[in-house]
Amino acid sequence: MNNFHLTLTDIVIIVAEILVVVVVGLLAARKVVRTTEGYFLASGRMPWYLIGAAFVSTSVSSEQIVGTIGATYKGGLAIANWEWWCLPTYSLMMVFFIPLYLRNKIVTVPELLNRRFGPACGAIYSSVILVGYVFIFLPPVLYGGSLTLSELTGWSQWYVLAGILILTASYTLLGGLSSVMWTDAIQCVMLIGGGVLLFFVALDKIPGGWEAMTLAAPDRFHLYRPATDEEAPFLGLILASFGVFLFYQSSNQVMVQRILSARSTWDGMMGLVFAGFINIIRPLVTCLLGLIVYHWLDVMHQGPSLLPNRQDQAFPYSLAVFAPSGLRGIILAGFFAAVMASVSALTNSVATIFSLDVYHRFWRKKAGDKELITTGQVSGGLALLIAAVVSPIVANVGMFKYFQTGVTYMATPFISVLLMGIFWKRTTYAGAVAGMLGGLVIQIALALLIWALDSKINWLYVAGMAQALTMLLIAVVSLYTTPPTTEQYKPFLWRFSWLRELEEGTQVRPWWQQVKFWFGLYAVAWCYIYWRFW
Repeated sequence: MNNFHLTLTDIVIIVAEILVVVVVGLLAARKVVRTTEGYFLASGRMPWYLIGAAFVSTSVSSEQIVGTIGATYKGGLAIANWEWWCLPTYSLMMVFFIPLYLRNKIVTVPELLNRRFGPACGAIYSSVILVGYVFIFLPPVLYGGSLTLSELTGWSQWYVLAGILILTASYTLLGGLSSVMWTDAIQCVMLIGGGVLLFFVALDKIPGGWEAMTLAAPDRFHLYRPATDEEAPFLGLILASFGVFLFYQSSNQVMVQRILSARSTWDGMMGLVFAGFINIIRPLVTCLLGLIVYHWLDVMHQGPSLLPNRQDQAFPYSLAVFAPSGLRGIILAGFFAAVMASVSALTNSVATIFSLDVYHRFWRKKAGDKELITTGQVSGGLALLIAAVVSPIVANVGMFKYFQTGVTYMATPFISVLLMGIFWKRTTYAGAVAGMLGGLVIQIALALLIWALDSKINWLYVAGMAQALTMLLIAVVSLYTTPPTTEQYKPFLWRFSWLRELEEGTQVRPWWQQVKFWFGLYAVAWCYIYWRFW
């Protein structure tokens, strides 16, 4: 990539767009009400379009762009399932989880666990999720962002990393969730707009376009992969819809916090539907570019192949080869906007959980709003520094696998407990604790067994088996322990009547504003994609 360079136009574009993000974040911070609800939940005033944009921006970062483009380069279109396979999970979230959170005025996921089961459950979640955010979520984001700019410009990766930390912390720690949400919306536009432009510019370099790529390697252009596939088995995706995918979207604080900031149930629902529409075009930014790079290098032989272990260089390679001056600046600005979006979201969630569910609950129960906000700012800043030091570990694993495997193993015990708690009233406090602790042991034991047997089984199957065993453990322990009281389980036990309240009951909206209308359109588009690329 020695031929890559940034022109003055590129640099001006990058600096201008980053400054816009920072300024918007700082302006939003000035309007934040300095209470715990105002700082950590944006006072519950966020509209649907900000929620949807933030929901997407939070989940798209360097590990999604660099890692997933690299994985698609190596494994083909089936990797796009990690981007497109949203409808099943979003459906479950809209029907079961969003009404649960909003009707019970939940602020954090640990609060839900505390109220449904008991304090130990919230403490376990807080401890594990904080460790997860610092050591599993943040490192690949920071590593991918700093690696890409370092590869392209020759700048020191540590200097780049420091710049990301300083710029993001400047508005995130000051303004809390409100700053994060407003900057996420701008970053979503920058990311999607620039990424789509790069995809079509790169595709135009391929003689015959998409059809030529399909004819050259037809086996690489299917979303369906058999159950024995090592990278993206379709059966594994179905299992994950009730496990790790459901956890990531519906009980992962960094994602849930966007929904909890909604000004109404309707805004929360419509925000999720809006995110679904954005996700239809998201693979153009995060996956499909890998197919173009593969055709360029491994079919047209326009350069040395990146296989078998250098797939993470596919994105920087495409930027160096396909993007002209000006577009390079737009793409890099969008890329770093995405990095900043994920870093700010994770930092804010670390601050929220540590301040409200650890510091306030266990150390300073009488702490006021000012003290809790300061505690959140300090804990968020420390999380950034620790994750930056840990981030080089990602290079030894590969970003895509590091992130997906880590999240899968962390998610299983929590989603098992939550599903049992909202669907089975007999689930007890002891059963939930057993599920969280025992589930972690089960997951680790299965992972070690698979490693000892040198099995190539996909990690999604391992998570599915661990989830089934964990839910069985919860059921057995619950049956042999004291059942919860009606007051403890009733507010959180899902009921069919909740479906009638999805758009806030008695308020009648015109058909073109109804959630079911827009969700139906999204579902049709989603089904077409899976029919087209099956």
